[in-house]
Amino acid sequence: MIPGAGTLVNVATVLVGSGLGVLLGNRLPTRTRELVTDALGLVTLLIAATSAMEVLSPDLSDAVGSSAPMLVVLGAMLVGGIVGSTLRLEQRVEQLGAWLQRRLGGGSGPGDAAPDAAVPDAAAPDAAGPGAAAGERRRRFVEGFVVASLVFCTGPLTILGSLNDGLGNGADQLYLKSTLDFFAAIAFAASFGWGVAASVLTVVTVQGGLTLVGLALGDVLPDAQLAAITATGGLLLVGVALRLLRIREVAVADLLPALLVAPLLVTALAAYR
Repeated sequence: MIPGAGTLVNVATVLVGSGLGVLLGNRLPTRTRELVTDALGLVTLLIAATSAMEVLSPDLSDAVGSSAPMLVVLGAMLVGGIVGSTLRLEQRVEQLGAWLQRRLGGGSGPGDAAPDAAVPDAAAPDAAGPGAAAGERRRRFVEGFVVASLVFCTGPLTILGSLNDGLGNGADQLYLKSTLDFFAAIAFAASFGWGVAASVLTVVTVQGGLTLVGLALGDVLPDAQLAAITATGGLLLVGVALRLLRIREVAVADLLPALLVAPLLVTALAAYR
């Protein structure tokens, strides 16, 4: 199997799913699209909970001690958040999404209409004129790009699957992820439009980079470090779910460095013991 094949399949499924979602979204009223987004938020919360439970992994406890796993995740989130906010990662991701929207024109689809376009109303956002409608299109494109990028790139299958692909162990995990991302892309694109398709750039960058890391490592990550990454990624997905459910706009991109900090903390604590 050629390293990187799993990522290419993943990109194809996201693009096809996004196209189907945009076609489907044109036929759904606003309230239905919002309900789809809520459903995705709840499912993302479920996936996040199952991933975060890796903080109880016996391998992690054996490596750092029974009382330290929670501290590892806490430290990773705090240090990663400080680094990410200093680098303004969230702002940079949003700027990238806005740039892509300008370059690609946003396409056509549910993101091209103001939220209340399905129910004409004098108070609807597009009543303010083309400027308000364009601003809404840009907002939805950027939100779709950011949310889809985070969901597609912070799960454990992304990390382990990409590493194994690079190590020559096969891309089965990325093929499974591609199937899941296909259906998620349909649902996301039905609500957010073509910004979801633009997230393939993030998928290529993250998964392609991890595949190259796998090629360089020559072996898989220790189970304890992988458990720390998975648990930390689960918490990041909680932040994504809160955004989808419109509870709080958590700057999840600013927290992404926590995925790098977590295994480093495990290594440091294991050496100290």
